Amino acid sequence: VIFDFDGVIADSEPLHCQAFLDVLPAFGIAMTRQQYYDRYLGFTDAECMEALSADFGVDLGGKTAAQLRQRKRIRFEELVQGQHCLLEGVDVFVAMLQEKAIRLAICSGALRSDIDLILNGTRLVCSFEVIVTADDVCRGKPHPEGYLKTLERLNARKGRIHVQECAVIEDSFWGLDAAKKAGMKRVAVSNTYPAQELADHADLVVDRLDHITWEQLKSL
Repeated sequence: VIFDFDGVIADSEPLHCQAFLDVLPAFGIAMTRQQYYDRYLGFTDAECMEALSADFGVDLGGKTAAQLRQRKRIRFEELVQGQHCLLEGVDVFVAMLQEKAIRLAICSGALRSDIDLILNGTRLVCSFEVIVTADDVCRGKPHPEGYLKTLERLNARKGRIHVQECAVIEDSFWGLDAAKKAGMKRVAVSNTYPAQELADHADLVVDRLDHITWEQLKSL
């Protein structure tokens, strides 16, 4: 089972959005929360800045992009401090999979530092064999590179997992489309978008992870 992170394991999508909303005005961009969720949520930070630059006609290249990334990262870390970000039911679902000896990984468009910041100090910190992040790929979701790289790294560690044996847990259209292109089964959790909007993009839709039964997962 391969998990997305933001919006699947951690309730961090609103924090990423707020971090962008807080720092972008200094760079001449007035993005709204609705615009973020409609257009930019599925992007890595680098891809988000490229899209913002094109959409708002603002040059975010070179040193400017580096400054914006740094300010956004710092603001995100400030927002995370002191918060319990793990979504309800995630630890129960992970424990059930571990009892069944299912191999677990994360494939996320977030930075590795963001993921470590949230996981450190939680019971999930050592639960995942492989973690692939924006730092590891050239093309973010909906491109399948991240999911294929995650499977490659799992197989390099031990055993042999076929792509058809992988179930991906996602909360966004971008991630679900990436999983489909990778040839993996898709489970959508309606933490970020309504279930009815996700239904056409997934093999199974749930409202929280601990509502997924072992029988449902095996049937995929």
